[in-house]
Amino acid sequence: MQYDQASGDETIRVLVADDTRIHTQLLADALRRDNHMEVIGSPPHSADLVEAAKLHKFNVVLISANMDEEPLRGFEVLRQLRASDPELRAVMLLDSSKREIIVQAFRAGARGIFSRHESVETLAKCIHSVHQGQIWANSQQLSFAVEALAASPMVRAVDANGLNLLSKRELEVVRCLSEGLTNREIAGRLGLSQHTIKNYLFRVFDKLGVSSRLELLFMTLSHAGTPQPTSRNRSSVTVPSKANGTRVGASLPPRPAVGVTPKNSGDDVLRLRVVHGAAPE
Repeated sequence: MQYDQASGDETIRVLVADDTRIHTQLLADALRRDNHMEVIGSPPHSADLVEAAKLHKFNVVLISANMDEEPLRGFEVLRQLRASDPELRAVMLLDSSKREIIVQAFRAGARGIFSRHESVETLAKCIHSVHQGQIWANSQQLSFAVEALAASPMVRAVDANGLNLLSKRELEVVRCLSEGLTNREIAGRLGLSQHTIKNYLFRVFDKLGVSSRLELLFMTLSHAGTPQPTSRNRSSVTVPSKANGTRVGASLPPRPAVGVTPKNSGDDVLRLRVVHGAAPE
């Protein structure tokens, strides 16, 4: 198989989790023909994927949208994997090109969108690109994501009760997060393990319908009565407040600038290249 030479000689540890055991095995065997990949098939049940990912320390997970004979179960599993390891990069295997499915895949944390109609050789290129920090999607898929972002200027909970959905302990975790504390610092303050903090954050994400710490921070800033974050030498952004229509400052890590690089093959697939450093205001 061909791959981007920029990946060098580094071996990519890949977890394959397709919709059935036989599909997982066939796909894993096909990807093993790439000498730069160490490919491991998923355990029989999706519930065991998080533990498998912790055990093997994968670089990229290739996961089907449908798992355990449940439509879109893969999105929930991916959110769990990302909550356990936020740096894990994922490629989502999709049977559908519908707008809502594409957007849901990005929101779950996928960095690559791959159709089953494409070849295994192209899939290998996708995995290498995602491992290098790029986004793999075609122009239509990217347009769906951009339109969804433009249509949602504020992050809102899936339930009208908003933060009232959270337990007392979950609210404590959210308040610590709003102060800019890391998982380690939150664990130390609350006397809990980092693993427990990650589990709390995953439940918070699930209850509020968000997929990242940043979205959760935006929600806390726009919710009346939530303590505002303190300054920790980070770049400042502003978001609208539901309470009074004013704009509230938030302390956030510097955002990466994102550039779009067309592929050389002449098709409509685009790669988003993350350029480290603060983004333009």
